[in-house]
Amino acid sequence: MNLTFFNRCGSSAPATVSAPKPFHLRATIAYIVLAFIGSMLQISTVSAADKSDDQHRVLLHGQKGLVVVEPDGSIGWQMDWGGIHDLHLLPNGHILTRQGPATVVEIDPSMKEVVWSYDCGKQGGNEGKRIEIHAFEPLSNGNLMIAESGVQRLIEVNREGEIVHKIALQVEHPNAHTDTRLVRRLDSGNYLVAHEADGKAREYNRDGDVVWEYEVPMFGKQTAGGHGPEAFGNRLFAALRMESGNTLIASGNGHSILEVTPEKEIVWEVHQNDLPGIRLAWVTTLQILENGNYVIGNCHAGPGQPILIEIEPSTKKVVWQLDRFKDFGNNVSNSVVIDAAKLDWLN
Repeated sequence: MNLTFFNRCGSSAPATVSAPKPFHLRATIAYIVLAFIGSMLQISTVSAADKSDDQHRVLLHGQKGLVVVEPDGSIGWQMDWGGIHDLHLLPNGHILTRQGPATVVEIDPSMKEVVWSYDCGKQGGNEGKRIEIHAFEPLSNGNLMIAESGVQRLIEVNREGEIVHKIALQVEHPNAHTDTRLVRRLDSGNYLVAHEADGKAREYNRDGDVVWEYEVPMFGKQTAGGHGPEAFGNRLFAALRMESGNTLIASGNGHSILEVTPEKEIVWEVHQNDLPGIRLAWVTTLQILENGNYVIGNCHAGPGQPILIEIEPSTKKVVWQLDRFKDFGNNVSNSVVIDAAKLDWLN
């Protein structure tokens, strides 16, 4: 993978150097050689200290479609595919994602074929309605949770395409494109929903009641349109419930990651320019690794900026990053680190 390490150079030389006298020539040459060796040793030492041994295998979507990037940076698998807004690797090695604006599909990557689908635009009573799907999740009982933007509801469907549970969502600024971004079902059975246009994360119980809500703050700034680093708002993309009970939020065009307590106090945060050499743009996917580190998506950040960043939370140190702008473009909105997966369909 392409990694960027920030090294310090140890010495500088004057702009002009007078020619040495003959009897000083050997000393001057020795000084130059030693200075060069010292500089190289300093660079090597700092590089070794900053370099992480954790290289990741990643499933992502970019301008080449669906792609698996191997730890050495090579492409282990690729499939042409249109735009998506959620992405999962299933226990059987299949990929769950979106096709078109409203269809959730399961792909067999060994055959590169769709083996199951549910069209929210035509099923479940949605015929003739504008529907967009930005979130879905496989459940432990084999069913699927799907967030239907446009009709403002969450549904759980079985593999026969039958709706077995549904709740209405509370949306202040209804729009099929921005009702929701990522949604995840909690261990309690409740749902944690990122409402993009509302700028709020809401937790719903199984009856559809809002039992917790957090509005992403603007931190005293004014709204600025767009998708890149120059934009600003609180159009959050993702919210994850942590083992501590706190909630980790990717604030979208707020260019930040926030950890919030149940009492809505921010206890940890990273903002646009807090990470050396990195500028956050549209912060999208969140993943908490087994080592406790956070992997965040940095979409629409432009050339020279990583599309994925791994942060050690206690120090806020960047221990790994993936910068593949030329390969995958500026719109990598969804990714999953799949290090532990044993996949026989990879090259």
